[in-house]
Amino acid sequence: MKINFNGSGLKYPQLLLLLITLTFPLAVFGEENTQEANLIESIWDEITDRLSRRQYTEALALYDRFPPEYARSAQVRIMRASIYNAAGRPADARRIAENIIASDRNNTEALMVLADAASLQNMERERRQFLERVIGINPNHARALNDLGNISLRNQNLRNAATFFDRALAAEPDNGEALVGRASVHRYNREPRNAERLLNQAIILYPSWARPFAERGRLYKGAGLYADAIEDFSEALRLDPDNYWVLVDYGQTLMDVDQRQEALVLFNKAITIEPDVFMAYVYSAALKDEFGDYAGAEQDYLQLTKLRPDYYFGFEALGVIRMRNNQWALARDAFLEAYRQAPREYSYALLAAINWIRAGRQNDPRQFLAQVMRTAPRDSVELAMLRLFHDFNGDANVTIMVENERNLLKKSQMLFYLASFYDIRGNRSLSDRFHLMSQEIDAVGSLEWQLNEMVLTERGIGLRIE
Repeated sequence: MKINFNGSGLKYPQLLLLLITLTFPLAVFGEENTQEANLIESIWDEITDRLSRRQYTEALALYDRFPPEYARSAQVRIMRASIYNAAGRPADARRIAENIIASDRNNTEALMVLADAASLQNMERERRQFLERVIGINPNHARALNDLGNISLRNQNLRNAATFFDRALAAEPDNGEALVGRASVHRYNREPRNAERLLNQAIILYPSWARPFAERGRLYKGAGLYADAIEDFSEALRLDPDNYWVLVDYGQTLMDVDQRQEALVLFNKAITIEPDVFMAYVYSAALKDEFGDYAGAEQDYLQLTKLRPDYYFGFEALGVIRMRNNQWALARDAFLEAYRQAPREYSYALLAAINWIRAGRQNDPRQFLAQVMRTAPRDSVELAMLRLFHDFNGDANVTIMVENERNLLKKSQMLFYLASFYDIRGNRSLSDRFHLMSQEIDAVGSLEWQLNEMVLTERGIGLRIE
């Protein structure tokens, strides 16, 4: 049986490790059963091939070809249970492992299967209990120590993480997962040289494993060494072309060096691989918006808001796109949802009101604005502007208040709302005037600046350079 562990980014890379470390009882068949032993070895080769391609269902089907006596051995059943976990079937994996534990309560590999199943079922407390039970039986069980280290790392408990990874390395100095995990602790502790040293070691030991390259790429990206980061991410992607987080990290790095079209290709690929993970949508939507693909950006923002309804920037962006398309009611709904998620962002309330009025009548948002006004700071320019859209009078006083505002960002924002007020009133001259005054402040990056530029572009006006 020829098995090469290359850390190829399987959902559970430990499957190939198990194939290496478990000693399958071929010898029980003896010389008289060489033909049957050869058959078993051939089946394992086929299973290994299916695992390398992440064809878990096909790998599981091959178990039916094993001789019954051989298939009943604990080691073979553990491997089958591990593949059930990889296939996203933790209940089946748990059933096999529990049967093994019933007759051998100290079987650490069966306990590891139960820990993996608990992880898939989001039972983190139970997972930790199984892992701790494993190292209670075998204090040098590297995979259990690594898993505990990764749990601590995820919880930002760097001291515990370091302890677990150090123990794993003491037991197995060339353990790849421990090297990468300990390097991550060094990176978080701002010890880049130590992190790089361990990642270099992992890359030398496992040159066909994508993860050390990806981790070193993140290290270089954080240090601003973009060329080195790009080289490592490129290699990681060559080794593991469908790794979602490598695609995202690589795309972010390309954005750092202004290779934005190339970055969009990577984000789009990440979305096709993991359509239910939100991160790639954040960048793909923003880039499509920037490139003028508003329909594509809108679809990405819609998906983003479905996956992360608490991410109010997604609703903000939807509102802007829909204002661009004169879809006032849809824009209103987007800004209302953004305001619901961020009730101290009065810009969202004002934009919801503006679009509400444009979609219907002047008095439609009054009840909503009355509720918002109760929360706005007293004597603030935000409260004055909210009241202006509620009462639709008193604009002279609000104008004076805005012109006297010392915070330039806030002044630029409120000038945009004054311009919108006069636009709704049908006073195009005053509307243009305040749009231009808002532009003069050049508050690049604010939501109102983006909307203001959109209006000025539509109207064909802007600052004149003398």
